[in-house]
Amino acid sequence: MIALNILVSFVVIVALQIIGMVIFNWITPFNDMEELRKGNKAVGLVLGGKFFGTAIILGVAAYTNSSILHMAMWFAIGYVCLLLTYFVFDLLTPGIKLSEQLKEGNVAVGIMLFAIYVGVAFSMSSLII
Repeated sequence: MIALNILVSFVVIVALQIIGMVIFNWITPFNDMEELRKGNKAVGLVLGGKFFGTAIILGVAAYTNSSILHMAMWFAIGYVCLLLTYFVFDLLTPGIKLSEQLKEGNVAVGIMLFAIYVGVAFSMSSLII
């Protein structure tokens, strides 16, 4: 029975992570996968930060909740906060359009967004009960 619970949890965690990354890809005005194929390091950093950020939230949600439904609910709340983070920082950086800078391969912007996603995820994960 324990093995089945672990298997179901694993499948749900992977599915939520994939869904999260697909949604993140939808909000960018360019094709993330195409930019990765081109070797765009800035986009690679941001995608890594998004993945790491969602993994932090999902990991804490899984650790602190025995119900898959509650885990998914907390993940959704944390995930929405990560989505909002991008738009807030895009507004707070006048004169710098984040999506344009990323498409141009601005690694400094990629590093900044990586750190922002991880930092927000870490902070949000402390609120998960």
